[in-house]
Amino acid sequence: MNDPEIHAAASRLRSLLAEPPELFIVLGSGLGAVAGAVEDRVEVPFTDLTGLPDATVTGHAGRFVGGRLEGRPVLVQSGRYHAYEGHPYDVVVAPLRIAHRAGAGAFLVTNAAGGIREGMTPGDIVLISDHLNFHFASGLRGRVRDGEVRFPDMTEAYDRGLRAHARAVADEVGVPVSEGVYASMPGPAFETPAEVRMLRTLGADLVGMSTVPSVTVARARGMRVLGMSMVTNVAAGLGEGVLDHEEVMEVGRSGGERLETLVRGIVARWDDAPPAP
Repeated sequence: MNDPEIHAAASRLRSLLAEPPELFIVLGSGLGAVAGAVEDRVEVPFTDLTGLPDATVTGHAGRFVGGRLEGRPVLVQSGRYHAYEGHPYDVVVAPLRIAHRAGAGAFLVTNAAGGIREGMTPGDIVLISDHLNFHFASGLRGRVRDGEVRFPDMTEAYDRGLRAHARAVADEVGVPVSEGVYASMPGPAFETPAEVRMLRTLGADLVGMSTVPSVTVARARGMRVLGMSMVTNVAAGLGEGVLDHEEVMEVGRSGGERLETLVRGIVARWDDAPPAP
């Protein structure tokens, strides 16, 4: 999507919301429970905004949900686009650009991920501390877009202060969390055991097929980012049996209550988070 299309979609979305969002939240496969907690909700299917196609992956609802979560104005993206669906990267990252243009200054992103680090089990929640980009492409490719910089600093792509805030909230609400490095692969096949061994050697703790393209654009737009993965399966070659997308979604749904509790606590105490560096 080009800048005029982004501006038009953001203007249309903003006209449907009671107030501009402060926080943009993206939900991964099977992790849609948070959207149901939004009060005074307004639901906007992606296809109601010019230039956005429908989401096609099972477990991704394909809509924006605006309203208030724990008293704070938010915009929730329930479902996301992936390059493996055939979308160009400017479409994959378009919802992030639209949300920022509509007013969101921070980005809370969740995903379902395979666990690579020894000891990880399905249901674990991991705060993303850094990432590895194996898409070998970027939503920033091409001319510099309105509101973005050419070479964003990715030293701290995932905000250290927001991670500290998330850990403090997790302790309070009794949801165990750890931190880890997320590797983003292009998909749509699950990784081979050899690829998982490679990723472990390179320092990855988690693997998935999303998140990184939007995080990169968010940083180019100056947004603070907090990323969280729910481990929905042990990565290939590290456990028994075959990997199945339906099982990934089921673990996401069964663990969704704990993730919702954590997200709601983080949002409720957002003002307690350390300021941006």
